[in-house]
Amino acid sequence: MTLYIDENNNKWFREKNSEFWPGQEFLIEIEEILYQQRSKYQDVLVFKSRTYGNVLVLDNCIQCTERDEFAYQEMAAFLPLLAHPNPKRILIVGGGDGGVVREVVKHPQVEEVILCEIDEDVINVSKKYLPNMAKELVNSKVTVVISDGCEYLKQHINEFDVIITDSSDPNGPAESLFEESFYSLMKTALKQPDGIICCQGECIWLDLPLIKKLMTISRHLFSSVAYANVSTPTYPCGTLGFIVCSLNENAKLTEPINEKLADELNTKYYTADIHRASFALPAFARQELEDKNK
Repeated sequence: MTLYIDENNNKWFREKNSEFWPGQEFLIEIEEILYQQRSKYQDVLVFKSRTYGNVLVLDNCIQCTERDEFAYQEMAAFLPLLAHPNPKRILIVGGGDGGVVREVVKHPQVEEVILCEIDEDVINVSKKYLPNMAKELVNSKVTVVISDGCEYLKQHINEFDVIITDSSDPNGPAESLFEESFYSLMKTALKQPDGIICCQGECIWLDLPLIKKLMTISRHLFSSVAYANVSTPTYPCGTLGFIVCSLNENAKLTEPINEKLADELNTKYYTADIHRASFALPAFARQELEDKNK
């Protein structure tokens, strides 16, 4: 953990990464360190902050805060679920904090949710220190599998209506989730003809070359592809994206299938209007990410 102590002796968590966001850093004031250990895969830290509630940090990168986590979780869940005509069986790769699971089980058509998380410590820590996020991990619809996502997908062909990848940044245990081989595995694990994936898609202000690469991969594998941009205050530059793809060439990813349901999900961020608006990108990003073959 990188600490900064100011002139008043206040302690601040300092998120600094010269590889992924050079020349900038983000600070959150610490009230108390709640947990700090090295798991089998990564450094795991939870601290109580002054203004953002409890904060989960993996390998010195903020994963979520109690204050704003709902924006990411809701969009990761409902962008794909509200674009699918009948999302019954859902796979979530990563997401051991349970936030995406909490949102997915709100959808009335969902019958089964598999959470595949490689690091069991993240699950256990989240249950203790982020209980509002992890509360649905005990839901009868939910099965938790401790496994590498790639290995799990190899064993499950044509099984899922929706696959959501809730990953950290492309290093450490999440690195393989940003490769073409992983996207190909997701494709084969989807049910025809309407299978949809939704993947954590990094930040347009910092990662445009990587996003462009992932969009190219996605268009090679899937019939419909779109990129959504979401306001996430405690992620670098305050935004994060999702790559949403469907096997169905007629899928309307940018429109919620059931607008009435979209506005009845007991959400804090997601609405039918937000669903549509998230796919409206600024000109610089749209020009880089648009399909040049259309």
